[in-house]
Amino acid sequence: MRTTVIGVANTNRPAPPLPTPLAPLIDAHTHLDACGATDAASVSAILDRANQAGVGQVVTIADDLAAAQFAVRAANWDDRVYAAVALHPTRANALDDKAKAELEYLATDPRVVAIGETGLDYYWPGKLDGCADIETQIDGFRWHIDLAKRVRKPLMIHNREADHDLLTVLLDEGAPDTVIFHCFSSDATMAEACVAEGYVLSFSGTVSFKNSHELREAAKLVPDDQILVETDAPFLTPHPYRGAPNESYCLPYTVRALAEAREQDPQELADITAANARRLYRIR
Repeated sequence: MRTTVIGVANTNRPAPPLPTPLAPLIDAHTHLDACGATDAASVSAILDRANQAGVGQVVTIADDLAAAQFAVRAANWDDRVYAAVALHPTRANALDDKAKAELEYLATDPRVVAIGETGLDYYWPGKLDGCADIETQIDGFRWHIDLAKRVRKPLMIHNREADHDLLTVLLDEGAPDTVIFHCFSSDATMAEACVAEGYVLSFSGTVSFKNSHELREAAKLVPDDQILVETDAPFLTPHPYRGAPNESYCLPYTVRALAEAREQDPQELADITAANARRLYRIR
């Protein structure tokens, strides 16, 4: 969830420098609106910076209805941008009939390549005013699973402290053909369970954090054809710039950290993840 309440980046820190380019790369999950994009020109500026680092395309994600509408507009403004639409699990209490109808309409846009981010978040209930309770989140998750299957697009999952229940709901509902765990942050046991089901794991800057030992162990277990990379910008900026504003151009930092954890050549990992993103999202 990306709001002024949750996970705000420390904008007092300067933005990270442009990394040594690594191409081709595709940012599998970013939030262009939260990065400050408001119109076609500002979207283009973010993508121009990304291109300097080798990031040729991005998928911009929705967590509320306004963000979903913006994501689709952004994807139609710039052919380097694709969109995903959904309501974040903490906002599942806003998934009324009107919201469902709008999401169903947006999901059919050719520039929408996934339904997300949806899933379960067990961290925020009781801590965040207005947060959807667990039962409401599960109901919303089930609806999004059905939508992904109806429009035949990948399901992009947000999972926070809900491993068991999330896998249970997917099993109960019957998962879509493609399931992507955005910003995978669980341990090796969860990674093994996801890999066994054929799910795709997307890694963000958290894999570079000094305390992410279990996550790096999990990253080693993911087959080449089930891995993606993302920024989740403007948050989760890779080490050593943690807390600074993030943007798609920072993706090479994460790829190099992930490659180190997997004992893999960074260029090889860039090639693999870009090919996976094109295949899974069905993009050029």
